[in-house]
Amino acid sequence: MAPKHYSVGDIVRMKKQHPCGNNEWEILRVGMDFRIRCLKCGRQVMLPRVKFEKNVKTIIRSGENGSRERFS
Repeated sequence: MAPKHYSVGDIVRMKKQHPCGNNEWEILRVGMDFRIRCLKCGRQVMLPRVKFEKNVKTIIRSGENGSRERFS
């Protein structure tokens, strides 16, 4: 299975809900850790890449007009 590419600004749906009742998050930071923000309450969470990729259900919308950030 090919690795999925995530970028800042993507909106993702997670498998489990946040305690506020929402399961849609915006990606704020990518790398070894991901920072995501709940779209309902605004809470920000840092997750390791492995845990993030395991818990993502779908990408709802790609951010920044489909452009991907590249890190060296």
